[in-house]
Amino acid sequence: MTAFVRLQNRRRFLETHFDYLALAPAAAAIGYPFLLDAFHAVVGTQTVSLPPLAIANATFILIAAFVVPFLGIVLACRPTPNPGSRRLAYASVVSPTLYVFLGVVQALIKSPIPDEVAWCAIWLAIAIWSQSARGPVAAAVPAVGDWRVVHGVTAAVLFLYVVFHLTNHLFGLMGPDAHATVMKFGRVVYRSAVGEPVLVAAMLFQVRTGLFLAWRWSAAAHDFQRTYQVASGAYLSVYILGHMNSVFVYARSFLGIPTDWNFAIGAPTGLIHDAWNIRLLPHYALGAFFVLSHLASGLRVVLIAHGVDQRSADHLWGVCVAMSAIVAAAIVAGMCGVRIGALAS
Repeated sequence: MTAFVRLQNRRRFLETHFDYLALAPAAAAIGYPFLLDAFHAVVGTQTVSLPPLAIANATFILIAAFVVPFLGIVLACRPTPNPGSRRLAYASVVSPTLYVFLGVVQALIKSPIPDEVAWCAIWLAIAIWSQSARGPVAAAVPAVGDWRVVHGVTAAVLFLYVVFHLTNHLFGLMGPDAHATVMKFGRVVYRSAVGEPVLVAAMLFQVRTGLFLAWRWSAAAHDFQRTYQVASGAYLSVYILGHMNSVFVYARSFLGIPTDWNFAIGAPTGLIHDAWNIRLLPHYALGAFFVLSHLASGLRVVLIAHGVDQRSADHLWGVCVAMSAIVAAAIVAGMCGVRIGALAS
């Protein structure tokens, strides 16, 4: 039996049997806020020492929450005749940042509906849509024209801001004062009358082109690296929109407060011991992780296109992803109160 015949038989099987695994991303996404609620139930609101069993339980629950977006990436790699099912998997990747976005919008409109209820309704609707959005499987290489090139060039320019911004957050390991000093220096440029509008316009352009490319690429199955690139780009698009909404609308206009270190960490309670703020922990961690590893994915494509051996490019990509995880963990550790001086002592 040839490979083509086996592929045709596989497609017929999928078309004639309901694919229950296709709904797994929606189930994982629906469960995401309840994992955060369970974490908060374990750690509580008081900054007291927890017994080892409680620490183990809280760690396990938090790891399970982080698994949700990565499960979406894995399921997006599956061959399926329904593009809607694949796009549902991609959508589940953005769960951590989308849940923060939803919470801010709920606060802005003063909704009486609990976030968890609104979240479940949204994901049930997305799941239903995904199973009705059937169509022919797209070609492996979609027609994206020059959009991919323009998106990459703009990303290269924004790379300078990303590096500074993440470095600024790494100074949080030295304390809020160090973070504030570096941020004050940077804001001379990116909060200026010219710098801020240009930065916002560039970010919105990245979101627009990124979502366009993600929609086109998500129509067909790809290898893991390409799937990861699309998924991380989708996460960043929602993250940027949500972050702008939190800063410009919620903080500056609605609350009239500065967007400083205290705003970022949800002071005075912090990220860990507040039922709402805990959603910021995976939101921030994955934001830092995905922005660096997404840039690494773009670099991998450029290197291969310029004749670099794919195995070497993949190895470099893997190293960059590992480094992205280390940087993200360090940033979140600083936001949770870890200090370099305290570790040294």
